[in-house]
Amino acid sequence: MIPNFVFPTLAYIDSGLAATTIILGGIVEGYGYGLSLGTNWPYTRDIMSVAMKGDPEAIHRISATLVGLISLTLLVLDFNMITLIGFVGIIFTALLGMATLYVLAGKLPSIFQGLHNIAAYTTFVSYLLLATNYPASQFISFLEDAIIPPHFLYFVIFMGGVVTGTRRMRLSIGDVRRPRNKLQWAWVIHGIATLIFFVALIYLQMWIALAFGIAEAIIGILAYKAINKNPEKPGILIGLHQLFSLAVVVALLFT
Repeated sequence: MIPNFVFPTLAYIDSGLAATTIILGGIVEGYGYGLSLGTNWPYTRDIMSVAMKGDPEAIHRISATLVGLISLTLLVLDFNMITLIGFVGIIFTALLGMATLYVLAGKLPSIFQGLHNIAAYTTFVSYLLLATNYPASQFISFLEDAIIPPHFLYFVIFMGGVVTGTRRMRLSIGDVRRPRNKLQWAWVIHGIATLIFFVALIYLQMWIALAFGIAEAIIGILAYKAINKNPEKPGILIGLHQLFSLAVVVALLFT
């Protein structure tokens, strides 16, 4: 007989690891490690030693693997809608993560990076709600709100991924006041979607989410400037941008 505390504890750990993996993805971009392991499977035969040398991409993949293993354990312990969606989410996150390597190499369109972001955030939300014993209806409600206006959070997240994929973690964005290329238009659309998201949060009176969102937007603008200054290594701001994005999601769920 498995003690009652084991299941929620594993769910909390998985949610925390999923969040950590998302932030590590931002650090990978911020310090230019996107293709540090190449695009050819199995990438490296000694990922632990690479991680020990401080490669955030290797640490990112180890963290993602742990999320997957715990996800499978939770699915076996309690097969329900949330554990199933979480498990499917991590599978899609992994597959799309492999695709993003080809996006960065210029072999696939940036849409795959946007879809990767959505899958990663869905995985995080799945296990956070599972840990806090929220009903499946709450999860479905979040997904509906994230996709359907007024705030359609997932479109904002998707476009953030498209920006990352379009610039391939190495191109500067340039002056977006008069957009002239796909990258600049992607950034502008991401910005417009963010403003619409803020208006929706004001309409819905979700003030905590709005506060985190504004902080995230400020960091996003600073990240934009950092990317233009050093496009291959804009620094920690990319990771912080992801951190505050996660804070917005948590606020949407629990406030």
